[in-house]
Amino acid sequence: MEHHHHSTLHGKKLLWSILLNLTITLAQAIGGILSNSLSLLSDALHNFSDVLSLIISWFAHKLTLKPADTKKTFGYKRAEIMAAFINASTLLALSFFLIKEAIERFNNATVIQANWVIGLGLLSILVNGFSVLLLAKEAKTSLNIRSAYLHLFTDMLTSIAVVIGGLLMSFWSIYWIDPLLTILIAGYLIISSWKILEEAVKILMLFTPNNIRIESIEKEVLRFPEIENMHHIHLWALNENQIHLEAHLSFSKNYSLAETHSICMAIEEKIKQVFPVQHITFQSEYNPDCKR
Repeated sequence: MEHHHHSTLHGKKLLWSILLNLTITLAQAIGGILSNSLSLLSDALHNFSDVLSLIISWFAHKLTLKPADTKKTFGYKRAEIMAAFINASTLLALSFFLIKEAIERFNNATVIQANWVIGLGLLSILVNGFSVLLLAKEAKTSLNIRSAYLHLFTDMLTSIAVVIGGLLMSFWSIYWIDPLLTILIAGYLIISSWKILEEAVKILMLFTPNNIRIESIEKEVLRFPEIENMHHIHLWALNENQIHLEAHLSFSKNYSLAETHSICMAIEEKIKQVFPVQHITFQSEYNPDCKR
């Protein structure tokens, strides 16, 4: 009952953060168009990336409550990865578009309504700051919420840069700061989005996780004298938190079924102690002609 209470509370806080950041995203987008400010539009895009991140976190949080069934044996564990792939791809395309527009602005200086930039930038700082405080406690215990928390914190810092740019435009008419900030924000988005896209592709393509070497696992398994060799090894991530291993184990003797099971269990326990692997499947084999 207590776990369900905390789960509901986490969901409500994420939902409030989504609504707050969606409001500021729409306000900045409208303000960016009215003020002719690309940096405000790029910050709106950055805020929108946070909204997407929060929606993914909220959606993933809700899906964890849904059990797997015979038609979905893994449940919805990859929904978050699919959404991350789509979001990162979209953000990359939009970021490159903003950079193109900003370069054109350098060649054709445009007067910016700096008051819009300053006012909406300050509003973004307040909204993101409140959202950061809202999720601070849960961020200490939930990896999912921690990722959303970090998105909001970095966006708050970006909005501070936008406000500084607005002040420079307002008091000293330094309008080239607007496309410069746009390029810096878009560059940050490209770096962040590329990392997310790269990780999502690796998971979707069933690549071996970066933090584990198959050779190291094989070496650990072959420490058991009952095992002649390990082959047909597959190691992949189901999502960012769950790694699966499957392999064939050739035994040195024709052990009984009970003995084979006991050895496999001991190997599984050892692997889980040494490596961040959550699910292991072994196929046992005996070939008297097999030599180590």
